[in-house]
Amino acid sequence: MNSTTDKALMMKVKDGDLDKLGLLFERYNRPLYSFFYKKTFQTDVSEDLVQSVFERMLKYRSTYSGSGAFTTWMFSIARNAHIDHYRQNKKHNEKEELDEDRMGGASPEFGEMDERTKRKKILEQALDQLDEDKKEVVILSRYEGLKYAEIAEIQGVTESAVKVRFFRAMKDLKNIVHTLSEEYSDE
Repeated sequence: MNSTTDKALMMKVKDGDLDKLGLLFERYNRPLYSFFYKKTFQTDVSEDLVQSVFERMLKYRSTYSGSGAFTTWMFSIARNAHIDHYRQNKKHNEKEELDEDRMGGASPEFGEMDERTKRKKILEQALDQLDEDKKEVVILSRYEGLKYAEIAEIQGVTESAVKVRFFRAMKDLKNIVHTLSEEYSDE
């Protein structure tokens, strides 16, 4: 994806050519969906949040300056959309977490999965156990391919803070994956 083209398209949207937002949607709806899905592991919530991001891009198009990477601006909006969604649905989310905790353990079909699928499932569960800032750093860095400086701008922290979060997140992930792998092998 060409960042110069993205900037030019968004500048046209800012100037009133709203059809150009459709092109940006075509380019970025999948990466945004991936970002949200890795944060929520919920298909319908992820789809709704993608729509919310593009609605906000339209609503706040006048704030787009064209300086910096377009993806940084877009993922900043995405991050805020996720935070707002979480705040609005906090009680609902807490109830779901309690229900999941009661179910516990691996799903019954886990033993029937091939090794690659098992590793992927364990990694998803481990990622979901990280705190939000660490989880977001891993998703933006490893899955979305953003640089630490871009992530720092999105999260409103220094690049050094992002590096520390990433280092700690990887350490935590390793420990969680190890623990989950042992739990599943005991079943």
